[in-house]
Amino acid sequence: MSDLQQRIEALYRSDVRGSVLLIVCLWATILFVLLMTWTYIPDGGIKLVVAIAAAAVLIFNTAAILAMLNHYKEDKDFIYGLDIKNADAARNRQS
Repeated sequence: MSDLQQRIEALYRSDVRGSVLLIVCLWATILFVLLMTWTYIPDGGIKLVVAIAAAAVLIFNTAAILAMLNHYKEDKDFIYGLDIKNADAARNRQS
């Protein structure tokens, strides 16, 4: 594997780790808020609406992040290759 491919893989893995961390934080935050406010919601109908809204936020945001990762995987040579070339060019200008 060439040096460029290794650098591309490292950047991609870093983005995957960051995305997984964001998904975990999103789920933890939404579920924490839902659990902490649940007893303060007086009406069963409102509880249902809040639960559905929380589920929609979790499902759609998780799906969006996973779709982004899928796109990054498909085009990682272009996406990260361009970033690496620009970073290297900027570093060479500073030297």
